[in-house]
Amino acid sequence: MNLKSNSKQILFIAFLCLSILGFSQTNRKEQKIIKAVDAHSEDAINLIKTAVNINSGTMNFEGVKEVGRLFQKELDKLGFSTQLTNGDAYGRAGHLIATRKGKKGPKFLMIGHLDTVFELESPLQEYTMLNDSIIKGPGVADMKGGDVIIILAMQALKEAGVLDDMSIEIIMTGDEEKSGSPLELSKKDLIDAAKRADIALGFENGDNNPKTIVVSRRGSTDWKIKVTGNPSHSSQIFTEEIGAGAIYETSRILNEFYLQLAKEKDLTFNPGFIIGGTTLNPDGDSTGGHAFGKTNVVSQETIVRGDLRAVSLNQLTKAKATMKKIVSENYPKTNAELIFSAGGYPPLTLTEGNTKLLNYFNTVSQDLGFGSVTAVNPRNAGAADISFTSGFVDMAIDGLGLTGGGGDHTVNESGNLNTVARQAKITAVLMYRLVNLKL
Repeated sequence: MNLKSNSKQILFIAFLCLSILGFSQTNRKEQKIIKAVDAHSEDAINLIKTAVNINSGTMNFEGVKEVGRLFQKELDKLGFSTQLTNGDAYGRAGHLIATRKGKKGPKFLMIGHLDTVFELESPLQEYTMLNDSIIKGPGVADMKGGDVIIILAMQALKEAGVLDDMSIEIIMTGDEEKSGSPLELSKKDLIDAAKRADIALGFENGDNNPKTIVVSRRGSTDWKIKVTGNPSHSSQIFTEEIGAGAIYETSRILNEFYLQLAKEKDLTFNPGFIIGGTTLNPDGDSTGGHAFGKTNVVSQETIVRGDLRAVSLNQLTKAKATMKKIVSENYPKTNAELIFSAGGYPPLTLTEGNTKLLNYFNTVSQDLGFGSVTAVNPRNAGAADISFTSGFVDMAIDGLGLTGGGGDHTVNESGNLNTVARQAKITAVLMYRLVNLKL
């Protein structure tokens, strides 16, 4: 048995004991953490505003790097070893990585991202205050607010004198909203960090409800169906020589997808576009195209593109197998091919460890007077970087970021600044307790 697997077993036993004994109420160190968050909250909010006003749409590489440098400076002050990586190999800006090696306890991985969906041509470029607490702006919730919550929690732990005990790796990716290619290079730093970690904490904004935390996220992969049939005069359709044509075969496939898979809990498969006819001219960016056909000609070709979202690797594997079987059972004189894209976002599979970590988070939230926290319905949690930790860490939760708003990925994206201190306090106290287990 290697050292990491042995340490993971010890950590699991420790957490099991902790779940029986429960967390204690806040102690003096935790009170210092809480006071430190309050002391730095105004600066944190100003940092959010500064970051939001820097355009960091994924393809604006210089803007992504500028946000990375902004956060790097803050983490340098806290004694982290930091670097901004070069993303040329996968066609993106690169990532911010910050590390500290502590003396005891589990190894934490904290996940954020620097980029947003708001490119330079977006009409939303700066923040505005809708009232004294609700801020609207590009990437304010998804997820510059979450990045700053990470920094604020680290400041509080340092000021309370407990940060040196902790082993922490922070990764803020530069391409969460539009992943670089190849994906194995784009996500390599994140996956390598997950292999070193015991616990992963993600600071996306979940479902914009501070009373919920993500313990499971659906993964996403794209698919394409190409169908061919025998072209002929329409009067010959369904004959032994001509068969059913490409469009009928395509409709059979999609209908069977619906009949056999639509009732599977938390599974979705959406055909985003379809073109068919005698000849096709698909667009180079795979977002559509043109078809030529006539009402009196049996269709020769169709193309369908869509995505598949599953809540676990097992569910994803089974769904793919069902789809492949359906596609293989062709109508007469037709042929169909189903192609799944390489890569994609894996699911964050629900595990016993994730559920336990949610319970610990919930206990801290209640101890600090913020009330109970429950799990997000995975149908309300899209793909995110934390999914790449699945299978590597003992415990993972997401949705710890700035929340209480809405309109993600639209010009109405917003968040409640009152949740900044709340989320930072729960995060920092949770990490302190996990490092200082009293069994």
